[in-house]
Amino acid sequence: MTTSALVGYARTSTTDQKAGLEAQLRDLEQAGCTKVFREEISSVAANRPQLAAVLEWVREGDMLVVTKLDRLARAVADLLSITAALKAKGAGLRILAMNLDTATPTGKLMLNLLGSIAEFERELMLERQREGIARAKAEGKYAGRQPTARSQASEVLRLRAEGKSAGDIVAALGISRASVFRILAGQSGT
Repeated sequence: MTTSALVGYARTSTTDQKAGLEAQLRDLEQAGCTKVFREEISSVAANRPQLAAVLEWVREGDMLVVTKLDRLARAVADLLSITAALKAKGAGLRILAMNLDTATPTGKLMLNLLGSIAEFERELMLERQREGIARAKAEGKYAGRQPTARSQASEVLRLRAEGKSAGDIVAALGISRASVFRILAGQSGT
């Protein structure tokens, strides 16, 4: 398969993982990617706009490059769907950390095996996490994640009373626009 373009895809689960995203972007650039799509969203999210965009963008002969398998997919079904979309377009997949290239029969086999192992590993991790949370709740040590925006509700209401716009409040407090409107809607409903 002759590669006409190396196209990168970088993803982190949260916006707090800036260093991880920067490392991926650096590695993709060093691998020779001429175009890189990036997003900060969980791999299990139903809608990953930049992944959809890269799958739409690649053309026959292109190679989609990711640094690690878990940056692309966490479930085998998702991985198979992505690789099928690439194959339908005549594009391949390269995973840098594994030196894996789906343009070869061995690469295809390894991708399926590693995808299955990654999904199994994630399921085990989630199971351990659920068990740990259940144990902590039973011991009265787990309260869950505290909502960050609600703790600033009084500040949101004060700024709104001063005539600040939702955008101004978002910028001043560092909370999401949706949180600002949720707090304001809760205030008007009481």
